[in-house]
Amino acid sequence: MAQRFNYNANPSEGLKILYEMEKVINHSSISKTIRELIKIRASQINKCAFCLNMHTAEARKLGETEQRLYCLSAWEECDFYTDEEKAALELTEHITLISNHGVPDSLYQHVRTFFSEEQYFELIIIIGQINTWNRISIAMGNTAK
Repeated sequence: MAQRFNYNANPSEGLKILYEMEKVINHSSISKTIRELIKIRASQINKCAFCLNMHTAEARKLGETEQRLYCLSAWEECDFYTDEEKAALELTEHITLISNHGVPDSLYQHVRTFFSEEQYFELIIIIGQINTWNRISIAMGNTAK
């Protein structure tokens, strides 16, 4: 599928706001590594090749290993993700697939053992943002290059 039109050529107010949100996310107290793992995992679930390509490349620049990138879709079965990363990834899956199970209180409590109240909200913003980008990329016909 070819890109349907170049929405960056004349960005709408909505697109400008999304780019401003990226600036906010980049100043988040959530580590860059966890942010990229979230973006990759949500993009796997949503099958967004454009975002997968972008965020795996970004993760590699941060020093992420091939092993951790290849096994991300099976993170629950791996010992090489930290408990903090696993909590963020579980939250990512629940929010990305929110209509399936919501976000149970037990998950909230588990995530809060690693992240403050403010960080919990930052995680939600990061997860929501990548889900928005995935939907834009897929709906606009963006492809991995």
